[in-house]
Amino acid sequence: MPDWTYQPLRGIAAALLGADRSRRWALRALATVGSLPGGGFVVARAFGHRHPPSLLAGTVAGVPVRSRLGAVVPPRVARDAVRALPPLGAGLVEVAPVGEADVPLVVKAAEGRRVPVVARAEGPDVARMLAPYVDGFTTGADPGVVRLTSPSVGPAVEALADPTAVVLAAPPVLVGSGPGWFARVAEAVTPTSAPPPVRKVGGDLRRWPAWWWAFLVGAGLVVAGVGAALITMGPVLLWYDRAFLGMGTERLQAINRRLVGFLQHDRITMAGTMVAVGVLYAGLAMGGMRRGWPWAREALTVSGWILFPASLSSLRWGFVEPLHAAVVVVLFPMFVMAVRRRTAGPGWTARPEGPRREWRAALLGQLLMVGTGAGLLVGGVAVSAVGVTDVFVRSDLEYLGTGPEALHAAGPGLLPFVAHDRAGFGGALTAAAVAITLVSAWGWRRGESWVWWSLALAAAAGFVPAVVVHGVIEYSDFGHLAPVFAGVGLTVTALILSRPYLCARPRKVRRPPDPP
Repeated sequence: MPDWTYQPLRGIAAALLGADRSRRWALRALATVGSLPGGGFVVARAFGHRHPPSLLAGTVAGVPVRSRLGAVVPPRVARDAVRALPPLGAGLVEVAPVGEADVPLVVKAAEGRRVPVVARAEGPDVARMLAPYVDGFTTGADPGVVRLTSPSVGPAVEALADPTAVVLAAPPVLVGSGPGWFARVAEAVTPTSAPPPVRKVGGDLRRWPAWWWAFLVGAGLVVAGVGAALITMGPVLLWYDRAFLGMGTERLQAINRRLVGFLQHDRITMAGTMVAVGVLYAGLAMGGMRRGWPWAREALTVSGWILFPASLSSLRWGFVEPLHAAVVVVLFPMFVMAVRRRTAGPGWTARPEGPRREWRAALLGQLLMVGTGAGLLVGGVAVSAVGVTDVFVRSDLEYLGTGPEALHAAGPGLLPFVAHDRAGFGGALTAAAVAITLVSAWGWRRGESWVWWSLALAAAAGFVPAVVVHGVIEYSDFGHLAPVFAGVGLTVTALILSRPYLCARPRKVRRPPDPP
């Protein structure tokens, strides 16, 4: 779960600001984002929160709530908590204890609330003052109300097994476990069944599940990426490339001895990125959608709606690649089938957090992995922007030893050809970055080894060809390669830190020996 906003940076913030101030700072940040137009949606999706299962509905202090899972906060942070916690999954907020001096704070906090706000008033006079503004009142001895101070999910799950119980997380829970705690508890109490087996589907396309279509999209991208790499390492250009350029590789070599290698470096990097996206989609299909994770479908949807429109960027220059168009024509309908059909019902396994040290290391790995995805997203947008504007960056022209004017004079189709490669690669990199970021933010759960393997294989497919081809063509500009090596370092570190957590296996219970 995405607890990286609290852990491990919580310790740094606490050291600099103090524990109480760091808690208020974190709540204020979430509340500010959540109050922006669409901010609540962003916060909810960023932290993997989904609608709670119906079995969590109930009442507290006579007030109906959609979720019996909430939080208890002191008056001084009530306003920020009421704005920040509902998008994370809190079904109600209790403000306690409330004295006469705290009444204005609670009144301000209750304005514009999204979930019920109840108060534990210190005396009948305070209750009368608050009555017009809050939804109800609690006492310190409410039957069925469990106020937790431990960040462990287990006690919350056990308490919620009683359909009349209400669980309220105290501030130490949110500080110690992070904002993903609500979603983890909701997932742990959701009734699940075994996911459908991986087996050959029948010939009736109407009966194919969504995850199967998603897997075919991923597999198709892997095959297309490998094919593109083989073409680039072989003839480099196909017949339609030569027709658009009005020349072949021999003429390109005569124009500039490094031009063919430069085109290869663009296309190999693009091919590796396609394979990486395909690996991520296949992982989302088999590991996520097949087991009913709602976020897996959303990650596929967001990334795919970037990838496929970006594949049409070549039309800007009037260049239609038959093989590329064929891949889009075949895979896009499959993608639509994958995101439009209902996914499988809940079939995941909620495992305990495991050793605290292992969990904290995994949270640091999650932070690094999300940061890597964000960096790749910036890179993808930048490459796309360069492709549709300047085409080359400074290091490209230094490597080629020429300028865009000379290349344009050598052939009017040369700059559009390079630009279309750049724009296509930028779109694919952006789609990969979004998938990496969302898988890392939403899929970080103990024992979900498919998350680790999907990210590891995608990283290998994306980074290794990029590093190797730069070495082969002797394009070794440090500034140009620094982001690549930074991404490699961050990814490797993140995968090392998170492997014990993500790839944890359930412990086997030893049976006592049979009596003689």
